[in-house]
Amino acid sequence: MSASPHVIDVGVEGFETTVLAKSQETPVLVDFWATWCGPCKTLGPLLEKLADEFNGGFILAKVDVDKEQQLAGYFQIRSVPTVMLVKGGQIVDGFPGALPEGQVRQFLQHHGVLPLEAAAVADEPEFVELTLSPEEQVEAARSLMLSAPDRPELRLDLIAALLQAGHAKEAEIELDGLPANLATDDRAKRARAQLDFAKALQDAPGEAELVAQLAANPANHRARHQFGVRKLLAGDHEAALDSFLAVMRADRKFDDDLGRKSLIAAFALIDDADLVSRTRKQMAALIF
Repeated sequence: MSASPHVIDVGVEGFETTVLAKSQETPVLVDFWATWCGPCKTLGPLLEKLADEFNGGFILAKVDVDKEQQLAGYFQIRSVPTVMLVKGGQIVDGFPGALPEGQVRQFLQHHGVLPLEAAAVADEPEFVELTLSPEEQVEAARSLMLSAPDRPELRLDLIAALLQAGHAKEAEIELDGLPANLATDDRAKRARAQLDFAKALQDAPGEAELVAQLAANPANHRARHQFGVRKLLAGDHEAALDSFLAVMRADRKFDDDLGRKSLIAAFALIDDADLVSRTRKQMAALIF
């Protein structure tokens, strides 16, 4: 068990009081992990480090799925690590696999989870890392992988960063070079499915430039689609689907109905059933 006051081990007994009740006041990040899981050994220490850094901005609740099989079954955990964010007694979002640090920080920031000190002082230095560019995330993941050649699972972090940055060709090479035990990992399978989206970002502007282009010309469908792809690969699924819907709504003929095709492909990558269902209905309304 961690010595940190911001990290707790939880099970079926007491889950309601230690997670659901606490989440009414403080966000709780639930980490489903296992001792035999390689990626868990990367993600677990990272989450514990962030919990300490955020100094009470969130509570990290760790669930050993082997010891707590009933709890893992209740939440339908199919792979580890799996992380869920609980706020106000409800699961609001989550992600499977060991995301790179930059993406975890972006996930927390997106849901308003901030370090306690940074919440009061807008220019705290901690915010610098929250806005790592995709290229910086690639370099960070590459450096970490090269510094730990005995941890091949770190290549999955590099692949995720490459996809977010739009380096589809390099990501594909890394995927093809994965050892057999990692090639069947859920993160590797997801990365394969993301490749087509990443290819759409080849030579595409960064997110800030895309925002500027859209502000200057809201009818720039290419920029809106590329913005949606960047959001999808960064894990902001709702923003991604909204962008693809906007392209579809504005011009069904744009690039052979690219908005609709992107929506259908994105549905296969998103685990949020409610979000997918709502968006399917919106898409259907535009078709019929």
